[in-house]
Amino acid sequence: MPADLALVLPCYNPPTDWAANVVASMERLRQELPNGTQVHLYLVNDGSSRGIAEADIDLLRREVPQFTYLSYPTNCGKGYALRHGVSQVQEALCLFTDIDFPYQEYSMATLYAALRTGACNLAVGVRDAAYYAQVPAARRRVSLLLRRFTRHLLRLPIDDTQCGLKGFDATGREQFLRTTTDRYLFDLELLLLASRQPAVRVQPIPVSLKPGVVLSPLNTKVLLAESRNLWRLVWQ
Repeated sequence: MPADLALVLPCYNPPTDWAANVVASMERLRQELPNGTQVHLYLVNDGSSRGIAEADIDLLRREVPQFTYLSYPTNCGKGYALRHGVSQVQEALCLFTDIDFPYQEYSMATLYAALRTGACNLAVGVRDAAYYAQVPAARRRVSLLLRRFTRHLLRLPIDDTQCGLKGFDATGREQFLRTTTDRYLFDLELLLLASRQPAVRVQPIPVSLKPGVVLSPLNTKVLLAESRNLWRLVWQ
């Protein structure tokens, strides 16, 4: 029998003690959700070359009652990993976030509540100004530039497309599985697709980053590749 909520985590070369952090974060999330809410965790190993040991997966199997591990040998990107995971989801409602659970669990619960009550088909986490004080300068500049581009040129109703916490019901899931971008800009493609479907209800939801979270700088090669993807998305 499907759980109440699916949670999909993409994973590539994760940090030390990541599995223990996932277990602790799942417990904190459980405490934020309505009593009895069952969460099915889907972990997608996106071709990691280090950091994922058999002991990590064994720990998750022991501590997380509903757990599915998906893996493939080649790194394909976060967008690809999430599509792979979401395609396996059996639950009616689904969230996704990053392997280090960077957002507060109460923020995750707020997205779930919006979906559970039928307020929207696609719940989109949006970050406030405090978020940008915690990110590397280059990443901050790229994020703010993309927000301006999204707001003024694409005219999307939500300009923060890159927040790593989103969720959807079956209607939103259908849009997500239509995306084709494998790396950084899959979120932007999702919101572009949803904006072209008047029946898809999208709701921005303010979310909070956990204190002390360290976000990595953007890879220059990935950034160049994604600039090409950006123009592809604009003109498709």
